[in-house]
Amino acid sequence: MKFLFDLFPVILFFVAYKISGIFVATAVAIAASALQVAIFWLRHRRFEKMHLITLGLIAILGGATLIFQDAVFIKWKVTVVNWIFGLAFIGSSYIGKKSLAERMMGSSVTLGKGIWNHLNWSWGIFFITVGFINLYVAFYYGLDLDEKLREEIWVNFKLFGVMGLTFTFVIAQAFYMTRHIKEEPATEGSAEDTVTEQEGS
Repeated sequence: MKFLFDLFPVILFFVAYKISGIFVATAVAIAASALQVAIFWLRHRRFEKMHLITLGLIAILGGATLIFQDAVFIKWKVTVVNWIFGLAFIGSSYIGKKSLAERMMGSSVTLGKGIWNHLNWSWGIFFITVGFINLYVAFYYGLDLDEKLREEIWVNFKLFGVMGLTFTFVIAQAFYMTRHIKEEPATEGSAEDTVTEQEGS
């Protein structure tokens, strides 16, 4: 459910694009991101950083797209968001006692420091790579094709491509994690052992 909620602006962007084109879709995405932040605050009385970052960037880059009537700005949004997340993961390996991956999942699972570090770096590299792939699809793929068709390819990639890459990466992470899951000895009176290692991103 949370996954669909996080994708809410992207899905509405996709639907609006198919109906009315890139500029209407951009306006819809800006409104949807603002609504997403508002709904999350009303339900939890707090803001989620990912939603705020996404709202800020789509307001700036989407706003520039509408003002200048140039889709190049909104096409950069996917890359900038992913690069920010990627740099946040990588930077957290050097700032503070815990990496971002460990801070996100450390309260639920226990992993060795080296495993947390591998997970953290893999997420950082993944986000940065997706950012570069988006630039390729948006500006360099199919240069011999009609401009409208190239735009449609990018819009499809923005939803299905990024989602597919993320699912594939998460599955790969899960397989990696199964190699490092350990069980602690059950305490006296315990019905079963406690699983202490699991995916950390």
